[in-house]
Amino acid sequence: MRMLVVGAGSTGGYFGGRLAQAGRDVTFLVRPARAARLEERGLEILSPHGDYTLRPQLVTADRLSGFYDAILLTVKAFSLESALSDMAAAVGPETMILPVLNGMRHVDILAKRFGKRSVAGCACKITASIDDRGRIVQHNLLQDIAYGEMDGMVSPRIQGLDRFMRDAGFDARLSSAIEREMWEKWILLAGLGGINCLMRGTIGEVAQAPRGSEFGARLLDEIVAVVEAVGVAPSPEFIVAAKAGLTATGSTQTSSMYRDLQRGVPIEADQIIGDLVERARLAGVETPLLAAIYTHLCVYQRRVLA
Repeated sequence: MRMLVVGAGSTGGYFGGRLAQAGRDVTFLVRPARAARLEERGLEILSPHGDYTLRPQLVTADRLSGFYDAILLTVKAFSLESALSDMAAAVGPETMILPVLNGMRHVDILAKRFGKRSVAGCACKITASIDDRGRIVQHNLLQDIAYGEMDGMVSPRIQGLDRFMRDAGFDARLSSAIEREMWEKWILLAGLGGINCLMRGTIGEVAQAPRGSEFGARLLDEIVAVVEAVGVAPSPEFIVAAKAGLTATGSTQTSSMYRDLQRGVPIEADQIIGDLVERARLAGVETPLLAAIYTHLCVYQRRVLA
């Protein structure tokens, strides 16, 4: 199996790097500036699981040719359209596209561009960032990636992908309920990001503030109500765990959206919060907390992009 990893940032660089370290056939599709940096210093991973530097196989859009068996799509949502144009030459009739973007809007965009069959489900959990030297820094032990056919079938191609992904230095698993897991991930991202960004603090700091835990719990209830109306309902176990995590008084947890906000860079407000608000409106679900968070983030976003 040949895999193309679109993007060599904190997510694509980490999982793609570990796959390459394990001897899998992985090529990174990157922009010229990132290619030059990687050619000069290699792909550097700093991790509690062990540091590693490799010389990755790289390609830029103008040199891309031939179809790949799988494409791990790891760009930010606001870079999606350009990424789809860049990778189009690599998508063949049997290519699986595994998106790990936030939200669910990208699933419809991919299906419209390349066909519904080309889109497989994928959800990953990792806390990592790129430091000022361009290195990928993993901040804790979490490194989970799940994948599966959107309809839950265990197809020969997804079994082949499972063999490719396993035993590569991270936790990989084939899921027969990947669409539900993708919706659950969105619930968690919207809840975590909404709390952090509106209240400007960690989960623990918000939970310790007057009525902070109540705010977190009500926001989660609101998000779950939207997903139950327009998507795939989360499991009861997930809701219990999510509520505990989003109201934990000792938690230092923050979302990547909040960390981007602190850095003063563009954020995925539309994809993580705005799309939920719009889906709720179309379904007739009231979302006063989500709407307030979205307005708040749009003020920030417009200031950054001005």
